[in-house]
Amino acid sequence: MAYATINPFTNEQVAEFPNSTDAEVEQALTQAVETQVRWAEESFEKRAAIVRKAAQILREKKKEHAHFLTLEMGKLFKESVAEVELSADILEYYADHAERFLAPKPLEEANKVHSLKAMVVNEPLGVILAVEPWNFPYYQLARVAGPQLMAGNTVICKHASIVPQCAKAFHDLFVEAGAPKGAWTNLFPTRDQLNKLVDDERIAAVCLTGGEKSGAAVAARAGQNLKKTTLELGGSDAFIVLEDADIDKTVRWALWGRMNNGGQCCVASKRFIVVDSVADEFLKKFQQAMSGLKGGDPFKESTTLPPMSSQSAADGLKEQVENAVKNGAKAIPCGEAPPSQGAFVQPTILTDITRENPAYFEEFFGPVALFFRVKDENEAIKLANDSEFGLGGSVFTGSEERGARLAAKVKTGMMFVNHPTWTCAELPFGGIKKSGFGRELSALGIDEFVNKKLITVVDIDAPVI
Repeated sequence: MAYATINPFTNEQVAEFPNSTDAEVEQALTQAVETQVRWAEESFEKRAAIVRKAAQILREKKKEHAHFLTLEMGKLFKESVAEVELSADILEYYADHAERFLAPKPLEEANKVHSLKAMVVNEPLGVILAVEPWNFPYYQLARVAGPQLMAGNTVICKHASIVPQCAKAFHDLFVEAGAPKGAWTNLFPTRDQLNKLVDDERIAAVCLTGGEKSGAAVAARAGQNLKKTTLELGGSDAFIVLEDADIDKTVRWALWGRMNNGGQCCVASKRFIVVDSVADEFLKKFQQAMSGLKGGDPFKESTTLPPMSSQSAADGLKEQVENAVKNGAKAIPCGEAPPSQGAFVQPTILTDITRENPAYFEEFFGPVALFFRVKDENEAIKLANDSEFGLGGSVFTGSEERGARLAAKVKTGMMFVNHPTWTCAELPFGGIKKSGFGRELSALGIDEFVNKKLITVVDIDAPVI
C-alpha cells in the first residue's frame, strides 16, 4: 500500500511516504491507549479548548490547508477552501455542544414508578480506529475528530493512500492545537498492519468511510472481534423531478448535485429520474448545463471541471461508460473534450438504461449522470427504491408538502426536497442497505462510540422487585 502524492492534473508524483513500521504502529497504539485514560478524565472545557483551537488554526491557515486538497485529489481550489471551513465548523460544533449531548439523562419514568434514582451516563469507549477516504480529505476526518475527541476517545487514523500530505497536515493540526500526543494519530499502515489493528483488543471500535468492498471486509473483521463499527459507503442517489418543478432552477441544482467535488461524492446526485411530461425539457437543459463545464487546472478560478482524483479512477469510470453502452445504453457527451493531460473524463449523460444493464445498479463516481424517464411519481419512487444503495436522494416539485410525502417513501438515510444534498454539523449523515449503517454528525454522531451506562441508586431497605 503505497502512500504518495500524485498531482491528478499533471499525473506527476510530487511526494512519497514510507509505510509505518511495525514498531511505529505499536508505539502509536500504546500511546493512544495511555493518552485516552488521561484524556477521558479531562473536563469538557479543556478538551473543547483544544478542539476549538484546531478549528481556529484551520480558519487562519485555510488556503495553506486547502492547497493540499487540490494538489492531492484535484478538487477545485474554491471547493477546497470551503471544505476546510466546513471542517472548522464541525470541530467548533462539537466543542460547543458535546457536554450537553453527553450529559447524564435521568430516567424519570423509572424513578417515579419504582422509587429509585436511575440515569444513563455516557462514557468513552477507548481508542477508535478510523479508516477514511480521499474525496473529502479534511471533512471526513473532522467528522471523526470532533465527536470522538470531545467524547473522551482517542483516534488512530488510516487515511487514503493518495492523500498522505492531507493526512499528515491534519495530524500536525492537533499537535499545533496543543492536543496530547496520542489523541489523534496518523499512520501509514500496510494492509496487514491495518488488519492487525482491527484485531487488536486495544482498539475499541472502528469507523470507515469508503467503498462497499473495503467496508464489508473491515466490518466482517471487526465483527469477528465483537467490535462496534460504523460504515458510510457508496451511494447512487436518486434526483426525482416531478411535472410541477421549476425546471430552470432544478437544472441548476442538478448540475451542482452531480458535479460538486467533481462528481466524486457519495451523496452526489447520480440517477436523474424525471417524469415524462418534463423529461425532454429537463434533458435538453441539463445537457446544455453539463456542456458548459470547462476542464483545466483546479487551482485556476476559471476551471469548472477538475480532473478526477487519479488516472486509475478516470480510466475506471471510462470503462464503466463503455460497458454501459455495450449493454444498450446511449452515451451523450457534453461539451468539448477535456484536456488530454491529466485524469480528466468528459461529462457524459447515459440514457436508455435497462434493468438488465449492469449500469442500472452501479455507482458512477465522477462526471457521468444516469437519466431515466418515468410515467409518474409512483414509477419514480419505484425506480428510486430499486437500488442496492440507500444513502441519500432528492425530490424536486412545486409543492413542499408533496415533496415531503414522496421523500418519506424513498428508502434511504437522507432525503432532500428541492435541494440535491447538503451537509453541516447539525444534520445527521448516513445510510441504509449497502450504503452502510450508523450516523455521523449532529448529536447522533457523538452517540455512536460512547457506552450508555445505566446507573441506579436504590434504598438498601427497599423491597425486592
